[in-house]
Amino acid sequence: MEIRNLVTFVHVAELNSFTKAAQVLGYSQSTISFQIKQLETELDCMLFERINHTISLTEKGREVLAYAQQISHITEEFKQNLSNSDELSGHIHIVTPDSICEMMLTQNYPDFYKHYPKIALKFSTADTDDMFRILNHNEADVIFTLDSHVYQPDYIIAKEERISTHFVTSAASPLAGVKNLSVKDIIDYPFILTEKKMGYRRVFDETLASMSLDIQPVMEIGRTDLITTSLENGVGISFLPDFVTQKKVDEGTLVHLGIRDFEIDIWKQLIYHRNKWISKPFHAFIQYVMEHEFD
Repeated sequence: MEIRNLVTFVHVAELNSFTKAAQVLGYSQSTISFQIKQLETELDCMLFERINHTISLTEKGREVLAYAQQISHITEEFKQNLSNSDELSGHIHIVTPDSICEMMLTQNYPDFYKHYPKIALKFSTADTDDMFRILNHNEADVIFTLDSHVYQPDYIIAKEERISTHFVTSAASPLAGVKNLSVKDIIDYPFILTEKKMGYRRVFDETLASMSLDIQPVMEIGRTDLITTSLENGVGISFLPDFVTQKKVDEGTLVHLGIRDFEIDIWKQLIYHRNKWISKPFHAFIQYVMEHEFD
């Protein structure tokens, strides 16, 4: 039995696509189809049902997948243990909200690279629902959420932290220094917000809806650095995590508004799938983030 055929099968099953598996593995789609056909012939069973250009695992295919994943993991571990290099090397795909991606790239990546120059990191951004879809299809190794608290038995929460959030505006705004504000006092001001359904923005909108309130922002953008720059220039109000705004608040260019009747529960969580194989590079990444990212 060809190990490469098992590896191909694992990719097709986890990505639920012959095309995506071909892109990841660097094969043509015809090669992927041939390898799967070889495996089905050798095992004398159909691994996938193919209906209207969609595929799904058969019952036998799900049984084979469990064994194939174990063989794939053992093979990769075997290669790593026989490597002559003392340096860890590999690829790690991380999916985050824009604000965390920006923070990791600007604050943490240079130090991580200094420790692990041969571990390549790929960053993607997505909303929370897409993050878990990506994780469930093994299209990413790990996700960072910035949302309401998540717990499901299928996932490992490597580390988590409840974070503070505030309405924030320019220090020159007439609202700066005003105490005991209500959400209704600021609802008609121009707002600049992150994109709808993106992590804490979704929780923010749901909390407003529970109060029978709605905000129609004058701008929506994923880049929190551009939001804070616009606020410094005197444009409107936003709602952001404190780790995004605290430096500028300390410098005196932005202020947090004290809103008496708005409470929101947001968590930053580092999550990977319980069935994820923990390679040495992945373990190193998890350990690094646990020691540095949430400090």
